[in-house]
Parts: sequence; C-alpha cells; structure tokens
Amino acid sequence: MRIALTIAGSDSGAGAGIQADLKTFAAHGVYGTSAITAVTAQNSLGVTMAQALPADLVTAQIEAVVSDFGVHAAKTGMLPNAAIVEAVCASIRDLDIPMLVVDPVMIAKSGDRLVDDEALAMMKTELVGLAFLVTPNIPEAEALTNIEIRTDQDREEAARRIVEMGASAVVVKGGHFPSDDIRDLLLHNGEFVEFRQPRVSGVHTHGTGCTFAAAITSHLAKGHDLRIAVEGAQRYVAEAIRHAPHIGRGHGPLGHFFKHARP
Repeated sequence: MRIALTIAGSDSGAGAGIQADLKTFAAHGVYGTSAITAVTAQNSLGVTMAQALPADLVTAQIEAVVSDFGVHAAKTGMLPNAAIVEAVCASIRDLDIPMLVVDPVMIAKSGDRLVDDEALAMMKTELVGLAFLVTPNIPEAEALTNIEIRTDQDREEAARRIVEMGASAVVVKGGHFPSDDIRDLLLHNGEFVEFRQPRVSGVHTHGTGCTFAAAITSHLAKGHDLRIAVEGAQRYVAEAIRHAPHIGRGHGPLGHFFKHARP
C-alpha cells in the first residue's frame, strides 16, 4: 500500500484542507495520513474562526505517522505561523520525508487570510528549498517572488525565482488567468511545459488548490513521473468540479469521488 501524508489545516466544511486531501488520496487509491496544523470553523461562505495547534503537537503527529507507516510522498497546506513552518521543516529534514509537495496556502477561497507574515517569510527561506514541487496559484506566486504576474513572461520569471529558492520544480497554476482554458505551467529540470484543460464553469470550486496538490502527491506516492502527475491532477480537478455536489450557499466543495458516484 502506498502512503501519503498531508500536513495542513482542518476545514469543518470538508471542502479544502485536510479533509479534501484525504478524500483525494482515497480517490487515487493511496492510504492517506495527516498532521493537522490548525482547526478552522468554515463553510462555503467563509472562515469564522481559526486556531493554530501547538508546533510540538504538529511534530508529534508527523513523527507518529512516519515512524509506524512510513510515507512515500507528502504535501503541506495551511501552515499558519512561523513556529509551525519551522517544526514542519525540521520534521521533513530529520525524518527524510520524500517527494514533498508544497502548496503555499495563504488565502481561503472566501478571501480570508490563513497565514501570518512571519510564516510567509519562513516559507520563502526554509520550506520552499525542501520541496520537490511547489504549486502556487498566481497570487501565491506573486507573494513568494514579489513579481506582479500579468503576462506569460511574468509567470515564467516567477517560476524561475521559485526554483532558485531551492525547489526542484514548480507549477504556477493558471486558474486566475482570464482565459477559456486552465493553463498550468510546470518548470522542471530547466524546461517549461504547459498543461491545458478547458475551464469548467461554476462557483463550486472550494478546495481546488488543495485537491490539485493532493492529486499530484498521490501520483508521486505511486511512483509516477511528474508530468504524468500534473496532467492527471489537472484532469481530476476538472472532473471533480464538474461533478460537484452543489451544496452550500457560497463556493461549494468538489465531488472528489465522482468515479464512484451513483447515476
């Protein structure tokens, strides 16, 4: 059995965060484990309260999983403060956790900010350098690189700067670009590859970033090539949006188990 680990926040509405990651792992036939960094009270309309967990408790969760089950790939999501980022970085190094996918979660779909300035600074200086892959959307790539992304050339330069921070690869996601297609840009081994998928319309898109990164992590845990992982994750997210359960009065969750849905 292939095992993946998510290190992220809990979403009580189960659209994003730990809950979305575990559903995505399960949908890909990977055994999902977790280390919760924060508890949020949220639904499709927004976040009403959030509480970070103690950093040593985050470390203990990671150690408990790795020491017993082992991990073939891992991803990070919401890391709300610098102490937790530091603890996660130390765990990644000390436990030699492979295939780390860093989803630099900063702002919820509702617009609520999820990390503080010190955490962002430590992501730049410590966490990104440990990553096999970083998966920022355009606002997150702008925050990591201080580049205003308006053109394809801007996006390529942002990707280069993230790799210069030490990441092996980066996918700058294209969901925020005003286009008919979703265009996700991968930079790996000095080569750019663009993946295109027709944009699926609708407001039920809560957790797309988490789901995309978790799908890639699932593929990597199964030993798949990075390009196959990105392409497969892009298709999976599109289908999950297309099969959303249409619940909630705001940005609703995805349909992660569309392959098993009843007609």
